[in-house]
Amino acid sequence: MRITKVYTRTGDAGKTRLAGGQQVWKDSLRVEAYGTIDELNAVVGVVRVMNAEAADRQQHAQQLEEELRWVQNKLFDVGSILATAAGQTFKNMPQVTAKDVLRLERLIDRCQKNLEPLKEFILPGGGKVSGFLHQARTVCRRAERLCVALSKTEPVDPTIVKFVNRLSDTLFVLARWVAKTQGEPEFLWERDVAKNTE
Repeated sequence: MRITKVYTRTGDAGKTRLAGGQQVWKDSLRVEAYGTIDELNAVVGVVRVMNAEAADRQQHAQQLEEELRWVQNKLFDVGSILATAAGQTFKNMPQVTAKDVLRLERLIDRCQKNLEPLKEFILPGGGKVSGFLHQARTVCRRAERLCVALSKTEPVDPTIVKFVNRLSDTLFVLARWVAKTQGEPEFLWERDVAKNTE
């Protein structure tokens, strides 16, 4: 792919073109779905920038960098597929497979080995890297909701929905794993329970 011009003026009337050339409104569910995947990719990119400060000093940070670079590439694959009208294909079209979902599950399992079981919900935050991983998780959940909504109106490969679902779980576990490996605090939700005044 070669991009020679950033602005084309073709979207000034509120429409955009899918990968196959079909025109759709920019607020259509399909555009919302792949646009949110793009937003997620940008947040993961910020995590990588924050993580780079420690990547040359810590093996854990280097491992995170490798995994997140793979995630960003897969998110481009997901976005490309979602930006293609249902039933359309093109040469060298990327794919997301059950193997990709399995890779996320194995990553979750590896990280979970070092983590204490949760007794309460975690307040998003901690250090820079874990905080932005929590933000990425919430954007990922929104992307998942949009993919599910799109699947109710147009065909969507179920593996895409599985991948995005598993990725949100992965980002949550990675946020906890980073907090643990970097010695950052995890703050649990302190429930403000109503007291019986009788």
